[in-house]
Amino acid sequence: MKQYVVIGMGRFGSSVAETLYKANEEVLAIDESEDIIQEAVNSGVVENAVVADATDDKELKNIGLEGFDVAFVCIGAIEPSIMVTLNLKELGVKKIIVKAVSRRHGKVLEKIGANQVVYPEEYMGKRAAMAAMDPNMIEHFRFSKDFLLAEIKSPEIFWNKTLIELDIRKRYNVNIVGIKKGNRNFIPNLSADTIIEQGDILLVITDAKTAAELKNLK
Repeated sequence: MKQYVVIGMGRFGSSVAETLYKANEEVLAIDESEDIIQEAVNSGVVENAVVADATDDKELKNIGLEGFDVAFVCIGAIEPSIMVTLNLKELGVKKIIVKAVSRRHGKVLEKIGANQVVYPEEYMGKRAAMAAMDPNMIEHFRFSKDFLLAEIKSPEIFWNKTLIELDIRKRYNVNIVGIKKGNRNFIPNLSADTIIEQGDILLVITDAKTAAELKNLK
């Protein structure tokens, strides 16, 4: 079994960690906020979590990340994400996947050793034409054999309902990390009362089987 570490437990990082954890993968969550880590454990997002400053290479060494197969760096701030990526590279983590906030940021990450750079807030706009051609789903990339980040056209049964009403995470094992609403901007920070409407494109993290089932919902 592969060992995964997720650094930065914001919405995107929590979604990645929870998806892996619910698939019975070995995943460790790291965040410098004790409150965030405690909430992640209490809410069942992950079981194993550590409070640490990942920009400090000594703290990462003490945690013992040398043998981990995949690291997800889900920190929004540019400088910390670069420092964490450098630290992971020096520790010898096999695969490093990093969230970037801009193409310039992404280029720097690639130069210092990131194996894969993710642009969650750019996926919607860049793939709008493809979404129009494919009425159901566009797969962006796979975290592993079974898990992926994809765009899915909102099913009719979701229309005019809030995220809390739908309880999508519990009912469908899907984490929605953003929504593209028509011609409006991509919405990355969702609240429980966010309403899903007809024509919305959902950016989701889930397993391959669930994604296939979700795109066929009516």
